[in-house]
Amino acid sequence: MKAEKRAPVKIKFIIKILFLACFGSFNAGGVLAVNITVPKSLIRGTVGGEAVLSVLYSSFSLDLPVIKWQLEKEKSVTVVQSIGTDIIGTLRPEYRDRILVFENGTLLLHNLRLSDDGIYEVEISITDDTFTGEGSITLTVDESISRPYIHTAALSVLELSENITLNCSHDNGTRTSYKWFKGGKPLANVTRFLMSPDQKVLTITRVLMADDDVYSCEVENPVSVMTSLPIRLTVYRRSSLYIILSTGGIFLLITLVTVCACWTPSKKTKHPSRKPLSRVSCHSPSSHTGDELPKRTKHKGINAVTSLYVLQKKDPSRDDSSMNSGGSPSELDSMLCFTNSPKKPTSWSTHRYI
Repeated sequence: MKAEKRAPVKIKFIIKILFLACFGSFNAGGVLAVNITVPKSLIRGTVGGEAVLSVLYSSFSLDLPVIKWQLEKEKSVTVVQSIGTDIIGTLRPEYRDRILVFENGTLLLHNLRLSDDGIYEVEISITDDTFTGEGSITLTVDESISRPYIHTAALSVLELSENITLNCSHDNGTRTSYKWFKGGKPLANVTRFLMSPDQKVLTITRVLMADDDVYSCEVENPVSVMTSLPIRLTVYRRSSLYIILSTGGIFLLITLVTVCACWTPSKKTKHPSRKPLSRVSCHSPSSHTGDELPKRTKHKGINAVTSLYVLQKKDPSRDDSSMNSGGSPSELDSMLCFTNSPKKPTSWSTHRYI
């Protein structure tokens, strides 16, 4: 009977020991470990701005925590290590005057750079605690996008002509994505509208009259979004182009014919200087012989009249009889003289001889 009573007592004792062991291990886990809470695991920052890597920790110890931040890239780089808010050691040159650590373990980065992009690991440990708390935050650093612009070889094309390419370009911006709009509506990547893998370049194949519209592109990254100024793509019908070309050709032809018909070359002929030829002859109009007739000669293409007159002696008796017969003295005594020159072939003048 005594042996039967002792068996339940032993079982109860073993159960109590196991219960106390489990309770003690539970309390030990709560007291000897640092628990870290990360409110936000992804932080987006802008070049030149700042980023707050916020964490919270809990511990039953009243000692100051030892906080260590590391940047995980190809290899781990220690950003800062501190006891509470007091930084231990010397910061790396790229982090000087840019780091601030708070009591709860939060890290503040000033004047962000593209090189700050990466995954940050935090470790918080307290001397009385056995286990160290760990957390992780991803920081992305991007550059704001400048206003994009569309580059193309031509803004006017012929219907059913070769392909036309529109390139969305911008000066600044990182981790960008692109979107195209036609007439203010998003443009999908379809058969005739082909886009590059990053959708930065739009190619329109076999341009149609329906493609005559306004086009624009939108560029977006995690910190900004910008839209380009719209451009107008003009599409001409083939028949219209032929009419324009034929009309222009006809007008040009008429202009050339008119100019050629109205234009005459100017030729200036220079005549050699020559001395004027003059010959004075006087004769009595009442008497001359046949060999006294003027003779024409050519001098360098100009007709000149040369005359030779012979004055004959008159019979005094005849002169007196003629005067007595009632003849006019002016008719008897007058003689005709003329001077020949190149400008005037023949000039006559009357001189009176007394």
